[in-house]
Amino acid sequence: MESSNTQNNTYAKGLEGVIAAETEIGFVDGQEGRLVYRGYDISVLSENSNYEEISYLLNFGKLPNRKQMTEYLEQMRANSEVPQDTYDLIQTYGKKAHPMVTLRTVISNLASYDPRESDSSIENQKRIAISIIAKMPAIVGAIHRTILGKDILKSRSELSYAGSFLYYALGRNPDPVETKIMDTALMLHADHGMNASTFSALVTISTLADIYSATTSAISTLKGPLHGGANERALKMIMDIGSPEKAGPYLEAMVARKEKIMGFGHRVYKVYDPRAKILKKYASYISEKSDKKSIFETANKVEEIMINKLGEKGIFPNVDFYSGMIYYSMGLTPEIFTPIFALGRISGWTARSLEYLQNNKLFRPKALYVGERGPKTYISIQERQ
Repeated sequence: MESSNTQNNTYAKGLEGVIAAETEIGFVDGQEGRLVYRGYDISVLSENSNYEEISYLLNFGKLPNRKQMTEYLEQMRANSEVPQDTYDLIQTYGKKAHPMVTLRTVISNLASYDPRESDSSIENQKRIAISIIAKMPAIVGAIHRTILGKDILKSRSELSYAGSFLYYALGRNPDPVETKIMDTALMLHADHGMNASTFSALVTISTLADIYSATTSAISTLKGPLHGGANERALKMIMDIGSPEKAGPYLEAMVARKEKIMGFGHRVYKVYDPRAKILKKYASYISEKSDKKSIFETANKVEEIMINKLGEKGIFPNVDFYSGMIYYSMGLTPEIFTPIFALGRISGWTARSLEYLQNNKLFRPKALYVGERGPKTYISIQERQ
């Protein structure tokens, strides 16, 4: 209930355009087609950096020097072991639950092993953030193995963050090119403005809850089909089309039915998504390498048709259009695509949560009341019609 009879009538449905927080972490320039992490353009970072560096940059404010990177990697290794009970939960839920249900459950459950989870100090929450980030490759990889009905790999990987995930998920050591492609995809997903899942994390952390809770909130929000999962649906559309020559009639039929063309358009970008530009070249390579070249060729034709039809309206491929076919070409099942999104975004969620904590204010927006103001007469239940 609002505290005043006089309401501020400023209203933006879905908080569209409302500024809810200040940040130094990431910036999305929708008009110029740029994604910036703490001043570094994502195109530069994707060519020269790696996910571990990006994780440090987002959470600690700068690119690490050699000593800082070594210490961060040591912290990650020290925190990467996953409790056996967590693997048991994955095996229990993974056979019947949505993968994002499994992921949010096991992340929430990690708090039960941490006697200091309620200590809301910045330093303690940083410790929790590193612990969750470190465990994510093994957790998401284990969920993938369970979906496939295969044994979970529990031996600790000494590979990179991206390489470890592929090892845990696929049951083999990935080659360097596969690792670079996955590493790039995770970097591109690490942060992206005040999106719905990031906002959920901030609302939760603003109550002085812990990073486990904030991450669980973010994962729950990402589960929704309007936020996560678009790459899975884009891949399905491309595979349903089947070949480049069928793309035109298929798309025309979708437009006639007023159906959304998956993987196109973005709430922020009004030009070509810079992340899609980067992933497109990798999609071409990995699809040919894995004998799935026709998927890329079909996608390329869909892009050509869509840009010719709708490019002038600012509708271009987004990151989801090419990420799904990359993951699929690597041997990853579509059900795991949204957890992979979380695997990359985890560093952005923790960084934004930690940043907000440093100048915390509990989120308490208003709702515009449009119901009856009364006062209405109460009628007993015996007399109601």
